[in-house]
Amino acid sequence: MSGPLSHIRVLDLSRVLAGPWATQNLADMGAEVIKIERPGAGDDTRSWGPYYLHDPKGNRTGESAYFLAANRGKKSVAVDISTEEGRRVVVELARRSDVLVENYKVGGLKKYGLDYDSLKAVSPGLIYCSITGFGQDGPYAPRAGYDFMIQAMGGLMSVTGEADDRPGGGPQKAGVALADVMTGLYATIAVTSALVHRERTGEGQYIDMALLDVQVATLANQATSYLVSREVPKRYGNAHMSIVPYQSFATKDGHMILAVGNDTQFARFCEVAGHPELAHDPRYASNLRRLDHRAELVPLLEEITRTRTTAEWITALEKVGVPCGPINTIEEVFENPQVKARGLELSLPHVDGGTAPGVRSPLRFSATPVSSETAPPALGQHTQEVLENVLGLSADDVAALEVQGAVSQRRKN
Repeated sequence: MSGPLSHIRVLDLSRVLAGPWATQNLADMGAEVIKIERPGAGDDTRSWGPYYLHDPKGNRTGESAYFLAANRGKKSVAVDISTEEGRRVVVELARRSDVLVENYKVGGLKKYGLDYDSLKAVSPGLIYCSITGFGQDGPYAPRAGYDFMIQAMGGLMSVTGEADDRPGGGPQKAGVALADVMTGLYATIAVTSALVHRERTGEGQYIDMALLDVQVATLANQATSYLVSREVPKRYGNAHMSIVPYQSFATKDGHMILAVGNDTQFARFCEVAGHPELAHDPRYASNLRRLDHRAELVPLLEEITRTRTTAEWITALEKVGVPCGPINTIEEVFENPQVKARGLELSLPHVDGGTAPGVRSPLRFSATPVSSETAPPALGQHTQEVLENVLGLSADDVAALEVQGAVSQRRKN
């Protein structure tokens, strides 16, 4: 079966995470993704340790774990766009592509004639997606933007972590580069929507994606809570600003998450806990009242949760439909029977031998299933293949470009 985008070619001039995350999504959905990389260096993340892929002989390959996370299913073409010959190669690839994704600084590709206006002239139907820290306009547009600083500037860190007056209090970044990942997801949505528009009208278009825009948009209820009340949201650690009890609790042998979403679930929890009277106490009978009395209720509940193990609580609460769960390490995540049943761990054959691990796309289509069949590429692995098959160059043409320093091909370790 072909993926839903198997008729689409994507030229990927992005690196690090936000752009590559978007293009990996497109590759999973069947698009041919041609990743343009710098000869000799490639995507910055190829050298981002500490973990690297090794071949069966134990030799380190050119792929870090970070690079593997966002480049599955792509073809690597090593081109030096600072040379005239290399620039022309990319222009010709863009002419034959449906989508181009890039994350250079604002105006960074204009000097190479690889900006939207220049490429629109040779390919009017091209969908061109630019990903930057702050967007194409506004006072911050020229600035570089990185996930960490965007999480801070965009408000996420202000609502993440324990309150200042608690042990370990203070703003915290998320443990994953969420601003980058969410921007990649929004870029995927934008590109596929633009493809639908082009199928109706034949018209390509420019997409301006900004990490800061995405971070502010994904503040979700935290943003609207502020806009409604004009009160600055507080940090609640693992607790929820609007629901009680909805947080982590200590157990006899560790911790668990208790996510009580309504008053019925709270009554069921109290019954299982052996304290049905709590559900009838006027201070705790409704969520609004529990919010008012959070400070006294939570310690009381934790005295109760400490009396049983995490597994005992989960077994008992699942039987009565009270949402709860363990706080898994990533090792435990991949040992989880549900994760195993869904086949989320991948092992893909790598060009240097052995396999490259990864995580399967969560997209599940009934008629056009996604494909996760090819490992992230070695640097320049597909240079000759793409230049011959897409541009119609001969092997001698490619060799001449390599001599000129415009392109490079993969060399085995």
